[in-house]
Amino acid sequence: METITRIPVGGAEPYEVIMGDHVTPHLPPMLKGAAKAAVIFTGSVSHDASHAVHTLIEAGVDAMPLEVPDAEAAKTIEVASRCWDALGAAGFTRSDAVVGVGGGALTDLAGFVAATWLRGVRWVPIATSINGMVDAAIGGKTAINIVAGKNLVGAFHAPAGVLCELSALRSLPRAHLNAGMAEVVKCGLIADPVILDLLGHEDALAELIERSIRVKAEVVAQDLRESGLREILNYGHTLGHAIEQVERYTWPHGHAVSVGLVYAAILGRLTGRVDVVALTRGALTGLGLPVAYDGPWERLRAAMAVDKKSRGSSLRFVLLDEVAKPVTVAIDDEDLLVRAYEELRVQRG
Repeated sequence: METITRIPVGGAEPYEVIMGDHVTPHLPPMLKGAAKAAVIFTGSVSHDASHAVHTLIEAGVDAMPLEVPDAEAAKTIEVASRCWDALGAAGFTRSDAVVGVGGGALTDLAGFVAATWLRGVRWVPIATSINGMVDAAIGGKTAINIVAGKNLVGAFHAPAGVLCELSALRSLPRAHLNAGMAEVVKCGLIADPVILDLLGHEDALAELIERSIRVKAEVVAQDLRESGLREILNYGHTLGHAIEQVERYTWPHGHAVSVGLVYAAILGRLTGRVDVVALTRGALTGLGLPVAYDGPWERLRAAMAVDKKSRGSSLRFVLLDEVAKPVTVAIDDEDLLVRAYEELRVQRG
């Protein structure tokens, strides 16, 4: 008998995360009453998308597949516009729905399309990557990228439910699998240290994913719209998102976040907080993830200036007072920021 795990996400619009192998049969009940559903997917997960389409058709839902580019190339206004045009041509109404099948970038796009079509229709992400499962698909933050930065145009739009298709992970190359683990390491550092102890155990992947989902579920249930507590989920992301922008999204999200986690650890130590630099580097290098970067500081600093946590001219970083005790800190000392970056660059290679 296949194991299915259900994780509740509370708050004003509660829903359930269902993780396991072959979870697609749980999709139709989440979309009860919908006559049509657009299944937005990337070519790399066409097999999982086909399962979703067939499951919906068997349930009496008119399923319309929409293929979009892979990874961050999907998160553009042009791709979103193509999806809107398809929904319009097919006569989608407010009782219809959107399903997103793929990794974190895809579910960001699908959620944004759902949030903006007729000012919001139901949607369900079917996450097929670790990043999608433990981060992007949960919490209702939907977004696309623009020239000025990553995720700057978006909406909060809670899903009707979330499906995490663990079987999809078995076909991923090890490097792709490990890239998603940066978000798992983040969850261990900000909330659940047991995660750090489980890293490297071959049989612990499902537990690592479940624990990380529970971390995010607990946070977003208390703060859907990122007015306070939810900012802790951006640990390592201030520099990470800047790297992605500077590299024109050719770096995997997990690689950029990995470097961002080390930078945040260095900043934490330089500001008199707990020293988790060695712990962070060790966890990430054990997964084959990068822990250094030597891109142009001026461009990175400009990209960080439009980070969503920024207030006025102050950069705000999530740092750790202790492991599992995150705090958001405003840093105006430019020399300190540069010192931390120089230390990050020294570790190159």
